[in-house]
Amino acid sequence: MKTAGIVAEYNPFHTGHAYQIARTRGLLGADCAVVAVMSGNWVQRGACAAADKWTRAELALRQGALAGGADLVLELPTVWAASAAESFATGAVALLRACGVVDVLSFGSESGDPAALAAAAACLDSEAYRAGLSRFLDEGMPFAACRQAVVAALLGSERAKVLSRPNDNLGVEYLRAASALGWSPQVLAVPRQGAGHDAPRPAEGFASASILREWIAAGRRDLADCFLPAPWPEELEPTSLSHLERALLARVRSLSQAEWALLPDSGVEEGLPARLVQAGSRALSVEEFLTLAKTKRYSHARLRRLLLWAFLGLTAADRPAAPPYLRVLGFTPRGQELLRAMKGAASLPILTKPAHARSLDGPGRRLFQLEARCTDLYGLCFSTPRPGGLEWTTGPVLI
Repeated sequence: MKTAGIVAEYNPFHTGHAYQIARTRGLLGADCAVVAVMSGNWVQRGACAAADKWTRAELALRQGALAGGADLVLELPTVWAASAAESFATGAVALLRACGVVDVLSFGSESGDPAALAAAAACLDSEAYRAGLSRFLDEGMPFAACRQAVVAALLGSERAKVLSRPNDNLGVEYLRAASALGWSPQVLAVPRQGAGHDAPRPAEGFASASILREWIAAGRRDLADCFLPAPWPEELEPTSLSHLERALLARVRSLSQAEWALLPDSGVEEGLPARLVQAGSRALSVEEFLTLAKTKRYSHARLRRLLLWAFLGLTAADRPAAPPYLRVLGFTPRGQELLRAMKGAASLPILTKPAHARSLDGPGRRLFQLEARCTDLYGLCFSTPRPGGLEWTTGPVLI
């Protein structure tokens, strides 16, 4: 039996995700088990997830029980989940490898061309790339543009195009992370179907996660349910960063340049912390803060992540070199079989209940405590705040 690993946010779990898993099983066999490493309550674009991590895990697992979803869902902690692509991929792939049972890496891809992705990954890790990048950065270009320009110069513009496509770009980072770990799984680059990443309207029976979140937040579940494997639960209250508006502004007004400099990707060399302090002192809204801080060099996504890390009270030093544990969010009967196999194969402690965190060593215990704080603060993203302490009292979902 093959075991495929998938990295996802499932924010929310939609028909595109179900298609990827079905296609993976179609290629590997119906008995293929699927391990999903899923972002927790905070996601890569610097925002709160549409539903909490246990609910999203349950929705993915319920489809797994019907052969259309995952069998085992593990958490990608916030310090990797709310990070740029390289760090996001590094944490997620390390968790999949640490399971000891995953032998296939499956991900969505605009190109569906593993060879092109592998070529770009190798290029990004070459000395020629590093030398070229320094030259382009000195010209003041945005990092993403510099990155693509260097790869285009080395491999040709056609090969470099994979870096301009969101799923392909993440696929490249997954391959780089696997290579750095000395891990060589079978790679499946499943061609993405229908609507593209962040597409404003559905296409060919698929809708982007961003438009689905908009519909759910607006109460238009009648529209969203057409592109979800199962209806969005009516009892789920939408989340929104708007409930944190004053808290976020209070945080940016209180941070010094030195404190901004402690965050990952803080742009110290380019003077970004000073710009963030100035924007924080002038802004009357979160959107205005992001607008005042933005330049062509700093994307909105990067600034939103900095804002989120500041609010959560995290610094770059809080992100270990590698994940220290495997946190189980939920599993199906086949997932339970995987967990039994992982007991003898995994290279990290497996947390199947919150109490297990108390036996972790210093770095692991510290990270779990930080995650507990992140979950407590996520509880403020609802119109009626949720109580704290859920990280220590909520066990995995069993389907």
